[in-house]
Amino acid sequence: MGCRYLWYTWYMAGTSKKPGIREDRAGHETIVGPQRELLDQLLDKWGHLLLAALCRQPRRFNELKRELDGVTQKSLTQALRRLERNGLVERRVLMQRPVAVEYRITPLGRTLEEPFSILRSWTAEHLPEVERHREAFDKGADT
Repeated sequence: MGCRYLWYTWYMAGTSKKPGIREDRAGHETIVGPQRELLDQLLDKWGHLLLAALCRQPRRFNELKRELDGVTQKSLTQALRRLERNGLVERRVLMQRPVAVEYRITPLGRTLEEPFSILRSWTAEHLPEVERHREAFDKGADT
């Protein structure tokens, strides 16, 4: 048995059968690799808000900028490009004077509507409890 075989058996013992999911040494599943990168992009500061806005209706760049309070032009451009690259948003050039660009959700992007809705509902339902925990934590940190 070579070192390569031993390393492979050790590595495979610490992985699950699901792609992008691996078990750590304690046996807990963790997201790794490209799946982790995609999840980070979906749940970044602007990604989920953009997807929610575009699920309601297609929007032009400046409409999105006005709707997302605090987003800079650079951040909005970067977030839209990431979502477009991932196939969740499509960019359409509207042939009119002046030329305009419209962003719309793709069928793949639309599949995120339900999970994000569930997450928003969870936050609305549990926010009072979370705030109580925050307050108790902050009081303990002051002492």
